[in-house]
Amino acid sequence: MHTFIQNQIKSMKVKILIAISALLFPQLIFSQENYKTVSTVDSTKVYLGGPSYEVKTYPQKFKAKKPKNVILMIGDGMGVSMVSAGLTANGGQLFLNNFKQVGFAKTQSASDYITDSAAGGTALSTGQKTYNGAIGVNTDTIAIKTILEMAEDKGLATGLVSTSAITHATPASFIAHQGSRGSYEDIAADFMKTDIDVFIGGGYKHFAQRKDNRDLTGELKQKGYQVLRDMDEIAKVKSGKLAGLTADEHNEVYPKRKMNLPLSTKTAMNILDQNQKGFFMMVEGSQIDWGGHANNTIYVVNEMLDFDRAIGSALEFASRDGETLIIVTADHETGGMALTGGNMKTGMVKAAFPTGGHSATMVPVFAFGPGAENFTGIMDNTDIPKKIMKLLGF
Repeated sequence: MHTFIQNQIKSMKVKILIAISALLFPQLIFSQENYKTVSTVDSTKVYLGGPSYEVKTYPQKFKAKKPKNVILMIGDGMGVSMVSAGLTANGGQLFLNNFKQVGFAKTQSASDYITDSAAGGTALSTGQKTYNGAIGVNTDTIAIKTILEMAEDKGLATGLVSTSAITHATPASFIAHQGSRGSYEDIAADFMKTDIDVFIGGGYKHFAQRKDNRDLTGELKQKGYQVLRDMDEIAKVKSGKLAGLTADEHNEVYPKRKMNLPLSTKTAMNILDQNQKGFFMMVEGSQIDWGGHANNTIYVVNEMLDFDRAIGSALEFASRDGETLIIVTADHETGGMALTGGNMKTGMVKAAFPTGGHSATMVPVFAFGPGAENFTGIMDNTDIPKKIMKLLGF
């Protein structure tokens, strides 16, 4: 009974904290959430097909039983239906077909049956459950060391790549410690407390156009970072520290965005690979989630295929390297997407969505590389970073 009362009190504390944040800082919480608008246009429900791309098959031969490098790739909002939609759109082939070890992850947060990206991201970055809205902190708002920070402590190179703002919930959960996901400027300031080697994503204004008039881009330059905004210039960087801030807030949708996810992934890997001890990096395909929120099949398919091409970039590196483990998963599913029609030959995908929010369904886990056999079966989302930590010897 005593434990039950303690849990109830803790749950109440979490709900009070979230409520206070929403009342005091509504502009922070909702300023970057305008993608959560359900589309009512019928034409967005059907992806008619488009140009397909070649998918290569990579050998399952690796140099060791444990990895030197780990690439964690998160398709935000990516459920099995999103993967199925991508398979259909590309004629039955995705780079994900190379992944022979497959499992499922449960996604519930400490506060809710249906998680948000902040709690989901924190579970994947720390191995601990927390409340919806929390960034790298536990249910008592105490900072939890993330796998990226552990990698830094061990001398590994580290990186983050995202098609959202780099200060948004999922990437933020790997590097920041804040009670509210809407504290974007505080999250940006937390980047200055780390030695992350590479980060590429939007969010420039949270570093350079701040209410406290602090210019974090100047501080980054003083710390030795190349601070760049143009993707062509970012792609030219071969070494050193890199801060690629590709949009004021979020990057545009695919194919409009200038930020190229497969190229950003390749650029980051090549820089991080120069560390002889190895590296850890997280790559997020952020806007699969946004397509789900919008109930927009075209949006979902385009973003899923873009994310898969980024997976292809990682596979090309890992197959050549032989010491790299790639984990592909999601923080949650969005929209409850159901495929109601399709055509493998034309690539047509038709879908329906019961919700404009997240769902509680399990999400897929794919693994390729040394240690991949550890990621099969049904697991909790917190098991994924724990398994990675063990393989890396943390």
